[in-house]
Amino acid sequence: MEYRNDYPNLSSGNSSEDERSDQFSDSGNSSEDDSASETVHSSISDSESVADSGSSSSGNQSRPFGDGLVPLFDGDRVHDLIKQRFLSSLGLLGAQASVVAVHRNSYSSLVGQARLRSFQIYLKAVEEKCGGNPNVKYAWFAPSSKDEISKIICHGFGNFEQPQTNGAFGNGVYLAPDDSPLQLVESLNVDEDGLRHLLLCRVILGRPEVVCPGSKQHHPSSEQFDSGIDSIFAPKKYIVWSTHMNTHILPEYVISFRAPNCLKELLKVQEPVKKPTSPWMPFPALIGVLSKFLPPPSIALISKHYKDHRENVITRQQLIQKVRQIAGDKLLASIIKSFRAKQIKTMQTKAMPPAEAGVRWTV
Repeated sequence: MEYRNDYPNLSSGNSSEDERSDQFSDSGNSSEDDSASETVHSSISDSESVADSGSSSSGNQSRPFGDGLVPLFDGDRVHDLIKQRFLSSLGLLGAQASVVAVHRNSYSSLVGQARLRSFQIYLKAVEEKCGGNPNVKYAWFAPSSKDEISKIICHGFGNFEQPQTNGAFGNGVYLAPDDSPLQLVESLNVDEDGLRHLLLCRVILGRPEVVCPGSKQHHPSSEQFDSGIDSIFAPKKYIVWSTHMNTHILPEYVISFRAPNCLKELLKVQEPVKKPTSPWMPFPALIGVLSKFLPPPSIALISKHYKDHRENVITRQQLIQKVRQIAGDKLLASIIKSFRAKQIKTMQTKAMPPAEAGVRWTV
């Protein structure tokens, strides 16, 4: 059933195929100056979701995920774009992985159409709430199995995703930005055909808030916020609360691929060991500066980790990792560079503080 004219489009139904591909290719950018049109129009037109574009050749094809998903084929612009972006985002692993299939959610059932309409209604509501920018992004979701994909397409997100709803950043669905699928690949299970599967979803982030590791949060902390992120700058996790998971996430594509069985070894090789190059910075001074940028709960958690380090509960390296998770590397690098510049201006040569009084950060 074709319904592109029955619902309000998220992007122009008259846009060309080239324009839609360009919009998708830009959707991974997370710069703060994204305009409302860029975020809303970063998605592929709803016309890409109609069944007629693949119906002529998909009727005789097997549908491993049920009737809700239809295959896209080599040569299809969206298929090739998703494939190219996915493999390039895997870094060194991309050369050893191969995309076997890309499927699109057809929203062909009445429930599927209702779910699409619901997403559009909430998008408009968040757009108005956030002053015209609903902050729509594409993001990857890692299903526990092929069967889970069928359940999500048919019934939506639910309690069957236990690893997702009981994670370290609160009770919600965790997704990775569309340019960062690598962090999810290792956790994927291999099916009976030797394939791994990822869901590519459209996500309404609205105004996100930083969520600290160990949080028990399951809804926005206030009406000001709509979703969660693990870092202010360059987040690697989008957290859509359990209260919002079936209104703010729209599953659109499934990518099926093969990857080497020795993923852990390959990923270790891909992670270069960085040597510290920045000066020591007293931790109390760092906390003081961070308090100007982070909310009080985050500062309280950082202070607790620092106290644990002073009491030898955690190592210095564990402390650094925890603070990096909370504050993000970009903010820390900016603070330390500023601190270094002030040191050069205000003092000649100064002895390094003792190890327990500060930390060294890589910038």
